[in-house]
Amino acid sequence: MHGPAAPAVVSLRQLAADVAAALLFSTRLPIPGASAISGADIARAGWALPLAGAIVGLIAAAVYWLARLAGLPPFPAAGLTIAATLLATGCLHEDGLADLADSFGGSTRARKLEIMRDSRIGTYGVCALFVSLMLRASALAAIADPALAAPILVAMHMAARSGMALFMRLLQPAREDGLSVGVGRPPTAVAVAAAIIGVLALVFALGPAAGLFAVGLMAAEFALLAWLCMRQIGGQTGDVLGALEQIGEMTILLVAAATVAA
Repeated sequence: MHGPAAPAVVSLRQLAADVAAALLFSTRLPIPGASAISGADIARAGWALPLAGAIVGLIAAAVYWLARLAGLPPFPAAGLTIAATLLATGCLHEDGLADLADSFGGSTRARKLEIMRDSRIGTYGVCALFVSLMLRASALAAIADPALAAPILVAMHMAARSGMALFMRLLQPAREDGLSVGVGRPPTAVAVAAAIIGVLALVFALGPAAGLFAVGLMAAEFALLAWLCMRQIGGQTGDVLGALEQIGEMTILLVAAATVAA
């Protein structure tokens, strides 16, 4: 009588463990009872990265709503919202964007990878961060209504993380050590599931036309970044994944500002 139910219980526990691993990997949010995760845990939990993004998006939506409720104009409210996501993620993805921008100024593959590991930030990195923060804050401010912005923020954080597992699946690690090597290549089913979740989130939040338009832009950016990485450093790194996420956030908010908020 009780035998058939056991696999379902195990499956639910595994799903919960995957979500916890995704949160530990991509945020700095406290997870009660969570233990250290390995590269294998991250590879298995790649499908749940969009769900971790949904948590960050809910935090962002709450901050934007509270800021607007307090009477702040859209732009400062948007600034506080972006700041809240920086705290939630520990600037993980912004760090990747800055490191990638700095590294592509290196002269050789070895030098580029060395720059990525350097904790110091250069001119290219500063400019990349400025552009990212400016575009995201100004695009969000164009969506003045927090009720309209809430589903967009949640979908944005989901979809921006939905291509990470696929990127790791398609591109080999650029180094012989580091995060990407530890994670390896996530299973195809995991990568496809994450991508599907991201697409569905965008279509729901932005509508079919704007959502699919954003998906098309992100697919083109995905392909361009993959080509650049193979040409410049011979594969992908954790910093590249962070840059991919940042590019996704900017793209989605700009599409939302141009279509949904118009």
